[in-house]
Amino acid sequence: MKTILTVGVYDLLHIGHVELFRKARALGDHLVVAVQDSEVVKAFKPDAHLVYTTEERCYMVKAIRYVDQVVVYRNVKDIVKTVDFDCFAKGPDQCHDGFKAAEEWCRSNGKEIVVLPRTEGISSTELKELIRGM
Repeated sequence: MKTILTVGVYDLLHIGHVELFRKARALGDHLVVAVQDSEVVKAFKPDAHLVYTTEERCYMVKAIRYVDQVVVYRNVKDIVKTVDFDCFAKGPDQCHDGFKAAEEWCRSNGKEIVVLPRTEGISSTELKELIRGM
């Protein structure tokens, strides 16, 4: 069985997230989605206004048919060391130092890394701006 891991905040779920999960799940047999803890999001992005709690985001992500398991994470460089997986699927914009460290750990430990493309025309940032303007 091939297990895929992907990570994110997933505050305002949209079609881009569902497509990410669909594409990630197609890479293997079991998809683990790590949802970032709200406290950590707020610590690193003080201007972030989360709509949903960590628990609510986990509940919604788990309801998506492509997702087999949901875990909560604080730091991407640590979650890759605690979840048993074969392939790390990430987006092209997930490239800060934590992701660089996670990718280095994956390479050093024989884990495949796949960069999945964004879904054109949708992003959480754009969605939040649209909602603000309504």
